[in-house]
Amino acid sequence: MTPPNHYQLLRLSPLATAQDLRQAFRSLSKLYHPDTTDLPVAEAEEQFRHLQVAYLTLSDPERRRAYDSQLQPVQLQPEQPKPVLGRRVERTLSVRRALSGGEWFALVLLAAALVLSLVLGVSLAWWRGMEMVSPPIGWLEATAVQTAFPSEDEPGDDSPALLADPALQPSAAGP
Repeated sequence: MTPPNHYQLLRLSPLATAQDLRQAFRSLSKLYHPDTTDLPVAEAEEQFRHLQVAYLTLSDPERRRAYDSQLQPVQLQPEQPKPVLGRRVERTLSVRRALSGGEWFALVLLAAALVLSLVLGVSLAWWRGMEMVSPPIGWLEATAVQTAFPSEDEPGDDSPALLADPALQPSAAGP
């Protein structure tokens, strides 16, 4: 039996792109890495080493051309990938997946932090006695001008006491 070529090790077609190569290596490295596999340590190390050599050879364009020229045309025929240990390794297209538990937890923490910061901000403003809703600035200016200078049509006190009111006078420090 002949040993599998690098394409067979990575379960790829000889026409695979660099992205396909990278994805295949990453998924197979998780499968064969001695720290993450159920295989015996010696066998996992050997398989992982072969996988690394195959990836290093095929990821470099010059080495890949040299390797392809060494292979016989019969060996370059694409072969159907075989699943190992019941896991599906090859991905054809990107597929939407459900969020993992950790991702849901992160989203819940983010939402809780947002709600808590809003509640804290409104609570502090309320505690300090700040107005939650204030009228538009243009309305305030119109009211101040109307109070200081009543129109002639409106009945009112035209006394200069309104002009002497310190609340209506500009402050020396500025606005």
